[in-house]
Amino acid sequence: MTWLALVNPSSGRARDLESRARQALDSAGIDAEIEVSTSPEHLQELVDRGIASGVRDFIAVGGDGTTNLVVDQMMRHRWEEPPRLAILPSGSGSDFIRTFGLPHDLDAVAKRVATESPYLVDVGLLEWSGGDRYFLNVADIGIAAATVPLAERLPRRLGGLRYMAAFWMTLPRFRRAKILLVVGKRSFEGTALNVVVANGQFFGGGINVAPKAMLNDGAFDIQVFAVPKRRAFDLMPRVMRGTHLRHSGVKRFVGGAFSLETVPGWPVEADGEYVGTTPITGRIVRGALEVMI
Repeated sequence: MTWLALVNPSSGRARDLESRARQALDSAGIDAEIEVSTSPEHLQELVDRGIASGVRDFIAVGGDGTTNLVVDQMMRHRWEEPPRLAILPSGSGSDFIRTFGLPHDLDAVAKRVATESPYLVDVGLLEWSGGDRYFLNVADIGIAAATVPLAERLPRRLGGLRYMAAFWMTLPRFRRAKILLVVGKRSFEGTALNVVVANGQFFGGGINVAPKAMLNDGAFDIQVFAVPKRRAFDLMPRVMRGTHLRHSGVKRFVGGAFSLETVPGWPVEADGEYVGTTPITGRIVRGALEVMI
C-alpha cells in the first residue's frame, strides 16, 4: 500500500521535517508520498484530494495539532472500512502517542509503522452552534482551553513547559463558571474551573490527565475540576502525575455522550487547537479509525 504523509503546516522547519520524514520512511521500507502543506486549509485540501484518488492510509508528520487536522478531515468522508493513520511525531506536543508508550523519534516510530500493527480506536466529535470538530486525544473546556493561545506564543525551546507556564499566567485572570454537565443519567451542576473530555490519557506536553481513559471502550473519560483557583496549586502537581482522581474537587464521569452549558461562556480546545465556545455537546464515534502502532 502507498501512504500519504502530510507535514505539519505550522512548522517553520517544514522542509527539514519533510527531509527527516522521508529518510525515516525510506529506512523503514514504507512506500509513501510526502506533501508539505502551506496552511491548515491546504492540509485539509490535501486530505480530500488523497481520498478522491483512493488513499485510505495517512501519515501525520508533526504534533497533535497536525494529527487533529488530518483526522478531522478524514472523518468528514464516508468509509466502508476504518481508514488508517500513522503518526510521525515532531516536538514535545505529540501527546496522543504517549498513551501507547511510543517514543518521540521519527525513525523508531516509522519502524513500528512498517510492522503494520493496526489498533482500532474511537474518535470524539464535538458540536456547538458555530460548527463541529472531530478529535482523537483530549478536549478541554475552561481554563485549559484559555491557556492554549498563550502557550502557542511562548518560545518553542521551552518544550512541554510552555503549557504549564501559560497555565499559571492565565490562572489569575480566568473566571470560573457555573456549569451544567450531563453524561447519560448522571449530571453535575455547580461552579468549576475546567472540564476535561478525554479519549486518550495525556495532554499539555506529558500531563497524565486521564490515567484511566481507554481509546477503544466507546466512552469519554470526563472530569470536572470543581475547585477554587487557589486549590490549583496543590491539584496541578497531582494532575501531572495522574494521581488526582481521588481529589475531592475532581468529579469523574464515563459515557459515550455529554452536554455542557456554562455561565459565562467558556472556550473549547481539542487536541491543542482552539475550536469554539460553550454550550457544547459531544459523542464518541466508536471504532472509527485504525492507528498504526
